[in-house]
Amino acid sequence: MNVDQSEIAKFSALAHRWWDPHSEFKPLHAINPLRLNWIKSFVDLQGKKVLDVGCGGGILAESIAQSGANTCGIDLSEKALKVAELHALEVGATLKYRSISAEALAEEEPEQYDVVTCMEMLEHVPDPASVVRACAKLCKPGGTLFFSTLNRSPKSYLFAIIGAEYILRLLPKGTHEYAKFIKPSELVTFTRQAGLEMIGMKGMSYNPITQVYSLGDDVDVNYMIAVRK
Repeated sequence: MNVDQSEIAKFSALAHRWWDPHSEFKPLHAINPLRLNWIKSFVDLQGKKVLDVGCGGGILAESIAQSGANTCGIDLSEKALKVAELHALEVGATLKYRSISAEALAEEEPEQYDVVTCMEMLEHVPDPASVVRACAKLCKPGGTLFFSTLNRSPKSYLFAIIGAEYILRLLPKGTHEYAKFIKPSELVTFTRQAGLEMIGMKGMSYNPITQVYSLGDDVDVNYMIAVRK
């Protein structure tokens, strides 16, 4: 299975803090509206069948469901999924969660989803290209897929690891491994090899003075791509 058990353990240990907006997951809460609105700029989620791969505690999946989509989130951290399910119950969100890999689900449900999202997950698996291929297989012809990850650049090492983990302490130390970061050219190659066509790319930046995240053309650190099958 395409999984790093140490990564699962790392996020499982923090699962109970997933929905605390002041916890280690504060950045995910802050960037979620930006991610969601960017997705909506490409596709009307109302009535769509959407899969969120590597959903964790469900921050993005739940907001997609609340936008009118028939949503499923998958992850391999049982603890994170329990937290996601509990929060959905608390707020009355209607969606389902499953503990299954993208590759396994692709065998079960090929071409069943209008939209597939995979955010901040590719840099945590041994073979990111395998996940991209599985996501492509899960998506219907004509469907839209969204991926986000971290660029492997000197700037991302400075900002995402030294800055975010050690200086600003926005994330727990050891959250990311620089060697697993993925250059945009590499991710675009993965998507092209999976039969997908790129239709958009955005960078995400953080201003440590204003403590505000924003979308722009700078893809040196965090970035998202949109592709179509």
